[in-house]
Amino acid sequence: MKNILQKLLAQQTLTMLEAEETLRRIAVGDFNDYQLAAFMAVFQLRSITLDELKGFRTALLALARPIDLGEIDSIDLCGTGGDGKDTFNISTLAAVVVAGAGYTVTKHGNYGVSSVCGSSNVLEAMGYQFTADEQILKQQLAKHKICFLHAPLFHPAMKAVAPVRKGLGIRTFFNLLGPLVNPLQPTKQLVGVSNLKTLRLYQYLLQETTRDFTIVHALDGYDEVSLTGDFRIVQRDKEQQWQPEQINQQRQDPIKLAGGTTVKAAAKIFETILEGEGSVAQNQVVCTNAGLAIQLFEPQKKLTDCIAIAEETLLSRKAYHNFKLLLS
Repeated sequence: MKNILQKLLAQQTLTMLEAEETLRRIAVGDFNDYQLAAFMAVFQLRSITLDELKGFRTALLALARPIDLGEIDSIDLCGTGGDGKDTFNISTLAAVVVAGAGYTVTKHGNYGVSSVCGSSNVLEAMGYQFTADEQILKQQLAKHKICFLHAPLFHPAMKAVAPVRKGLGIRTFFNLLGPLVNPLQPTKQLVGVSNLKTLRLYQYLLQETTRDFTIVHALDGYDEVSLTGDFRIVQRDKEQQWQPEQINQQRQDPIKLAGGTTVKAAAKIFETILEGEGSVAQNQVVCTNAGLAIQLFEPQKKLTDCIAIAEETLLSRKAYHNFKLLLS
């Protein structure tokens, strides 16, 4: 690690192979916590390169616990996190709505590091039991169109850095890796990023895959469509910028998207929205993100029509009942 740190502090970047090898060595515990903290801190001082991100992703996927859920057409919905906006769990709720509408979701997630409540925190609080058992996951998909892949169960390599990440309490390059290392590597992906540099990195990287993808970025810094201002959508063959009003949604006050200050409070917000008792702002934000995911399954439909499918699924409590059955 000493040589790697010296190289990085000399403002040089890692090759793809160097990045891959470094992360493999991190996974087996070759470095102490001080070295890991220094390594992660370097990437707070400058942007990660495409080759570095590719190398880190390759290592994590190679080290991941393999999973086979059969030939399924599924989607993952998540953001990079770390946008500092402290919103409620929008992408997780959107995932539940998408499944409630009948589309298959294989969501990858983890506990919050730089936020109060990550997707795994809120799901655990709601009573979901994480598992790596393929038969159980297959049954959940067959009956409820959704399962959750808890990152620590599939990425033992992450255990080596978890305490350091938690201790730092800030967004690191591992936030960027999360959406890229779903162990199933689903056929579709809706991913949110909080800045334009990350958007371009993801665009270049995802274009090298075969999956259908939509990358979303709110221009005021959210890693999802927040409806608090204009937002950008990037897909394989097009790039668009929208205003909320163009998709028949209201422009929202950021205060109305606030998450809870504890996991318990976040779970209460989660359940309230799923029960159909969320505010207009909460419902519209969840359904807009869910609509973008649905459109990946229904590319011939207008985004407004896909949002309408999500709204009906949420407000009829179809998503709520499906989720409750999943938990039972």
